[in-house]
Amino acid sequence: MADARSCAGRVERLRSLMADRGYDAVILRNNPDLRWLTGAERTFDDEVAHTAMVTADNLWLHTDSRYYNTFRERLGDDCPWVIDQDLVEPARWAAERARDAHARVVAVEDTCDLAFYDGFLAACLSSGIACLTPRMHGDICDLRAVKDAEEIELMRRAQEVTDAAFDHICGFIRAGQTEQEIRVELENYMLSHGADELSFGTIIAAGPNGANPHAQPGPYVVREGDLIVMDYGAGFNDYHSDMTRTVCVGEPSDEQRAVYDVVRRAHEACAAAVRAGVIGRDIHNVAVDVITEAGYGDYFKHGLGHGVGLQIHERPNFNRAWDRPVPAGSVVTIEPGIYLPGKFGIRLEDFGVVTEDGYEPFTRSTHDLVIVGH
Repeated sequence: MADARSCAGRVERLRSLMADRGYDAVILRNNPDLRWLTGAERTFDDEVAHTAMVTADNLWLHTDSRYYNTFRERLGDDCPWVIDQDLVEPARWAAERARDAHARVVAVEDTCDLAFYDGFLAACLSSGIACLTPRMHGDICDLRAVKDAEEIELMRRAQEVTDAAFDHICGFIRAGQTEQEIRVELENYMLSHGADELSFGTIIAAGPNGANPHAQPGPYVVREGDLIVMDYGAGFNDYHSDMTRTVCVGEPSDEQRAVYDVVRRAHEACAAAVRAGVIGRDIHNVAVDVITEAGYGDYFKHGLGHGVGLQIHERPNFNRAWDRPVPAGSVVTIEPGIYLPGKFGIRLEDFGVVTEDGYEPFTRSTHDLVIVGH
């Protein structure tokens, strides 16, 4: 069941923003935002089937019969949300709630689709409801960037499964297996050892495929001397983990060891530089500087890291475009890499929480280059 205190704190943070902006009501339809506010774990899927309206005094949630009983079970009888499954179009429902609340300024998150937004305006017009409808541009994402204690604990638990899966897969990999076979073993292990979902489609990229940062596992047969980039994560109660390790099948070459050392130094320099208030772009540039100084600047082009939570990519970011301070309580990856076309790739990724004076990784797996297949 949802942690009532955590959810109440999230609602109060939203209501504080509403008061600052002069909003009488906010309409939300984005599933991660609704999961964050309601605390209804393992209820949402890929369908946009729910509409919420938050005012200073009311919490309304509209759903349908496929989800209604699950919401009741997850949230309990004493939850503050008024939940219904009325047979009414979501836009009409939202207009009726705006009327009931006497709302004159109804903000709409820009994650809402245009058909819903246009339908809401039409329903208001046909019912004689006059209200302003300012757009909210990522405001809920910014609120979600700062994690509370419950969220952090869920991600720690997800990472425990992810770390255990690394230990398991290192004992499984042998030359002669395909990338797809390794993927299946890794994912099956997570799902049978505590994960209730996968964070994303697992990346297993061996040999020259590792030079493609988001390569998809396929029929490539792993050979002795191959590096294997493994980027994967376990999900637990809707929260995610994200980790990358690069292992070598048999003894690595001198070049492989040297490049791995550069990536590790870049990673650890970035982790040492992180604390609340740093600019995301500045942390990204720490990695760029280390990798460029080593002569591989042309082979690291993606962002250094991203926020993680209910979605695998959230705010804030460590990349060349993020010019805002990173707040305490945000959970962010650090994942530098070097990718040499036709040869191999190496990436090393942890994720953890930003504190006032540092960075606390949830990831516990070693930063050493692990040799497998022996």
